[in-house]
Amino acid sequence: MRDPLITYCLSKKAAAEDYPFGPLPLVMKVGGKMFALITITEEKVSHISLKCDPLIAENLREQHEAVQPGYHLNKKHWNTVAIDGSLTEADVHDMIDHSYDLVLKSLPKTQRLAISQRLV
Repeated sequence: MRDPLITYCLSKKAAAEDYPFGPLPLVMKVGGKMFALITITEEKVSHISLKCDPLIAENLREQHEAVQPGYHLNKKHWNTVAIDGSLTEADVHDMIDHSYDLVLKSLPKTQRLAISQRLV
């Protein structure tokens, strides 16, 4: 059975899973670019790293102990979120949505249009 956060990431249009660094972490991509890096321990998601607007990233880190600068990532643009129950599922989904949207907006216009026209 898949972890609900992985299922949620894969529900995004044109989202695909990849393992470019070996068996872990699981990397979620859109248009060939990463929008989430997922660490799995004991068959469940323990951490998820997400792209984030720098100002929002700082605010989230100040507000939530579970949100830290991106582990092994550009700390200005990425947060690593501990999935420890301290954040609601809706909060984590909002962070995933934000990351996905930032990466999608960075793609070339033709690629964005092709993705937006997909039915699933």
